[in-house]
This record gives sequence, structure tokens and C-alpha cells, in this order.
Amino acid sequence: MKILVCLKQVPAKDAPLKLNQAATWIREDVSFETNEPDAFALEAALRLKEAHGGEVVALTLGPARAAQVLREALAKGADRAIHLDAGEAAAGAPPLDAFAIAEAVSRAIAGESYDLILTGLQSDDAGYGQTGVILAELLGAPHATIIMQVEPAGERRIKVKRELESGNFQFVEMPTPAVLTIQSGINKLRYATLMGIKQAKNKPLARMTLEEIGASAGLNRQLVHRLFVPSKSKGTTLISGSAKEQAAALVAHLRNDAHVI
Repeated sequence: MKILVCLKQVPAKDAPLKLNQAATWIREDVSFETNEPDAFALEAALRLKEAHGGEVVALTLGPARAAQVLREALAKGADRAIHLDAGEAAAGAPPLDAFAIAEAVSRAIAGESYDLILTGLQSDDAGYGQTGVILAELLGAPHATIIMQVEPAGERRIKVKRELESGNFQFVEMPTPAVLTIQSGINKLRYATLMGIKQAKNKPLARMTLEEIGASAGLNRQLVHRLFVPSKSKGTTLISGSAKEQAAALVAHLRNDAHVI
């Protein structure tokens, strides 16, 4: 089984938000990490490989710093990696949108054949949740989202467990090749071992630029005009009157001012 895992480097969860001068994206002097849902997608791919054999290929799109997520993937057990280098102009600039990323990935893997393509359900920064679905459409492949479990179900078929609303699940059998978006928390993430880190240095890490595959920010369907850091405020409002009057005033405040009911 040949599996492609799409990984994204995002600002660390505990990193303070710092916007660039134009307030269009996050500055480069924050710490970055592997997108959490993508890490679970990688773990799912590695477990499938360990149980059924095959090859795991890690792919990321981003500036030079994004190659770190590929080195981590190789150290954990991926066999090789592909870096779609967006160039240093992409550092600190708004990233490609979901369609442009999917288009770039589809062009980069045009010469290869994969049984499965795994992505995280969504990214921790933009949170669109659309890249994997659009990629499936561009490739003409079946897809399933919010995946909690994957297992082979015969020749060129898999069975997946999807998370639905209200704690319900759906089991679907589908053909391969297929694209799956993986939910966070479906398994326990592994750490890279010292041996894995050493072996990663000798594993192939191919690099190609967006220009080489005919992709660019011109593929974007959306434009980020400005970002805003949430403002923090606090205050105390005293409500007077009888218990009935206070209750009515509280409900009106929650509905009209706080907009929580």
C-alpha cells in the first residue's frame, strides 16, 4: 500500500499572535509546529504500513522552514518526503488557500500513483477543512471525511469509520485510490526515536518549486485583506430590581448584547 500524507506547518498553539506590518498574516518570529490533525494522519499511515506493508510519502508546501515537518515525519518512519517550496516570499505572507494548495499538490504528484492520500481534517491556522476534499475532486478520486479508523477490506478496497454528529458513527466501504481527511485523536502519536532521527538523514527528501509545477498564488480563489487580534475586555454590570425583573434583564442582555442565546 502506497500512502501519501499531506502535512502543514502552522504557528504553535502557545505562540503569541504577531501580525505582519500589513496585518495580512502572522509574522515569522513565532514558533511553528506540525499541524495536529496532520500528525494524526501521519500516524494512521505509519500504522497501516506496519500492519500491511507498503510505503509512506510525506509532503508539505511552504517556505524553507516548512521542511522541518518533513524531517520529523522521516524520523518517525516515513520512507521519503517531498517539499513543495513556496519560496522565501511566502514567509510571513498569507498562505495559499485550500484550492490553490490542492491544485499544487495534484500537480506535484501527477506522475505517481497512490493507494491512499491522507490529510488532516483541517489546519490549526486557517481551519478551512477543504483541502483534502478539493484534492479528491481534482484527482477524480472518492473521498471520506472526519475519519476515525481505516482498515483494508479486500483487494483495492478499504473500510473507514466516520465521526458524525451527536456521538454517532458511520462505517463506509470504498474503493482505492481514495482521499481521506483524518480526525484528531484517533490514535496515540509516536515520538521520533534516536535511531529514527539518524536514519532520516539518509532518506530521500525531494524539493520542487511552485514555479516548476506551474503553481502560484495566482491560483487563489480568495484574498486576505486584514487580520485582527481578538481584543480582551472585562467589565461588571449590576442588575437591579425584583428577581423577576433581574431575570428578564439578564435574558435580554445575553440575547441582545452577549449574543449567546
